[in-house]
Amino acid sequence: MACVLETPLRMSVLSEVTASSRHYVDRLFDPDPQKVLQGVMLLYLLQQETSSTELRTECAVVLGSLAMGTENNVKSLLDCHIIPALLQGLLSPELKFIEACLRCLRTIFTSPVTPEELLYTDATVIPHLMALLSRSRYTQEYICQIFSHCCKLRHWHSCGFKSSPQPLLCANGPDHQTILFNHGAVQNIAHLLSSTSYKPAVRPLRIRSIWVLRSPTVRMQALKCFSVLAFENPQVSMTLVNVLVDGELLPQIFVKMLQRDKPIEMQLTSAKCLTYMCRAGAIQTDDNCIVLKALPSLVRMCSKERLLEERVEGAETLAYLIETDVELQRIASITDHLIAMLSDYFKYPSSVSAITNIKRLDHDLKHAHELRQAAFKLYASLGANDEDIRKKIIETENMMDRIVNGLSESSIKVRLSAVRCLHSLSRSVQQLRTSFQDHAVWKPLMKVLQNAPDEVLVVASSTLCNLLLEFSPSKEPILESGAIELLCSLTQSENLALRVNGIWALMNMAFQAEQKIKADILQGLSTEQLFQLLSDSDVNVLMKTLGLLRNLLSTRPHIDQIMSTHGKQIMQAVTLILEGEHNIEVKEQTLCILANIADGTTAKELIMTNDDILQKIKYYMSHSNAKLQLAAMFCISNLIWNEEEGSQERQDKLRDIGIVDILHKLSQSSDPNLCDKAKTALQQYLA
Repeated sequence: MACVLETPLRMSVLSEVTASSRHYVDRLFDPDPQKVLQGVMLLYLLQQETSSTELRTECAVVLGSLAMGTENNVKSLLDCHIIPALLQGLLSPELKFIEACLRCLRTIFTSPVTPEELLYTDATVIPHLMALLSRSRYTQEYICQIFSHCCKLRHWHSCGFKSSPQPLLCANGPDHQTILFNHGAVQNIAHLLSSTSYKPAVRPLRIRSIWVLRSPTVRMQALKCFSVLAFENPQVSMTLVNVLVDGELLPQIFVKMLQRDKPIEMQLTSAKCLTYMCRAGAIQTDDNCIVLKALPSLVRMCSKERLLEERVEGAETLAYLIETDVELQRIASITDHLIAMLSDYFKYPSSVSAITNIKRLDHDLKHAHELRQAAFKLYASLGANDEDIRKKIIETENMMDRIVNGLSESSIKVRLSAVRCLHSLSRSVQQLRTSFQDHAVWKPLMKVLQNAPDEVLVVASSTLCNLLLEFSPSKEPILESGAIELLCSLTQSENLALRVNGIWALMNMAFQAEQKIKADILQGLSTEQLFQLLSDSDVNVLMKTLGLLRNLLSTRPHIDQIMSTHGKQIMQAVTLILEGEHNIEVKEQTLCILANIADGTTAKELIMTNDDILQKIKYYMSHSNAKLQLAAMFCISNLIWNEEEGSQERQDKLRDIGIVDILHKLSQSSDPNLCDKAKTALQQYLA
């Protein structure tokens, strides 16, 4: 609803508020929207400069109570532009009024319906909040909470795991971390982690210093601030690692906060800070504060003794910590029987009586999805690289059944995590041949790929790539289920990761495939789309497309068949790539495709009748890069092989353009591969 702020209020309303705010508070949560609106009208009073500080403070308090109601309450307040009004209130010289405005702002910004960008619209707001940090323990607490909830990342890695529980994504422009960092967030918040604070106290004729205990709440909120500032941010993390507080470096303070006598929330958040600094490269993965402190603490959070919420957060943070480091994965896998411990995450809701334990059952139901999601994430990280760990995971009680069930869950987060776990385990050749086949995981996986969001499609299609490898028993049934059409459609996606995975899976599918499968791929992809992919600006798409072509153009009958129908377009594409500004790997792959074409019975004539291509092969034989020279040599070897019909004519033509001279030079090469290949080719001329 929209409110016109200029409309004056009746004096009766003003009297009602000043007489007793209780009457208003009773109305704030009334189901009647008109009565709730009366609470929103308090906003007028907040902005009346003629009102007393006490009245304006009380209005801010009551508005804060309203914001604690439903999300619709918050939306109504936002529609009435409460945030600019409260931010204006922060300019007041009265501390109590400032604290009340900050408390209300904190409540509003912690609501999921409030856009974080509203804090950054006016460039003067952040520096003013930094200046207010030192006013009182309440300004410290509220401002840290506001920063923690309004510090979102602008980017997200779609191909990786990135399992952190941190909220993500903000609007375009400088990301929130950078804005806060540039306005001195690290320096202004670091001293709040100190266990003591300096408080000047005025006494007659003199001023003396008093050191008082810092509020645990303030320390906790400061710690949370650092966790969101450090996440995926090398600049902040590198700065934090060198910050001194009371003569100690921040990592040392974080380690102290991991001690078991500290509140669990503090232990978890400290572990997060160390985890994020480690992942950002500011702390080495073999540092004792990670191996001996953060990692064991996070494993401890996964135990039955912890609350369900703590177990979820501990598992997700641990998954993020070990995601890319093999040694940390191995250490975690043998710490406190973690792999077996995680199986308990799937046992909620428990089978307690719904009559005698209704509250427990409701609590378990609420967190059951989160627990399964966290367990799948952590299993995915644990099994990312080590075959022995994967084997232990799969041998865990009913593991494959749980994954299969997870792929069909109603919660998209659980489905995504289950697919990630499956993807991690699918890197095992042994498991692809055994457990994956026994449980027919390809069936639910193919269902997941139907009309799923991109984030699920990316991981599911990555998994499908592995299931389509030549040695996978799942390859044939996947083909029969219509995978070619699905994968061809992925190659047309605007999402880069999906294009890569679509063409990658087709490449795996084409490896040593039958002629019919290759024909179906070419028909499903269409010549136009194939060459669209060969013109893609992303090198990964280009490389996988070249890999697909190379697999399609294998075995002579297949080469001749494909080149008889698509030869002109393929030769044109090869020419464009060899002439273009591409890296060594791309050009090497392209020359290998030419070598395959040269191995065809009739297809090789498409090279021999193309003087432009022959000159390019000659050019790359004399290239400074040995890989390109060797790939070009394979083309020549296949063209001049004596045992094949027409070899003499091809040898003569290649001699005329100077190929033999280059072969003689290469036969003296210091590179043994080039030397041997050149000598073998020369023998074909002598035979």
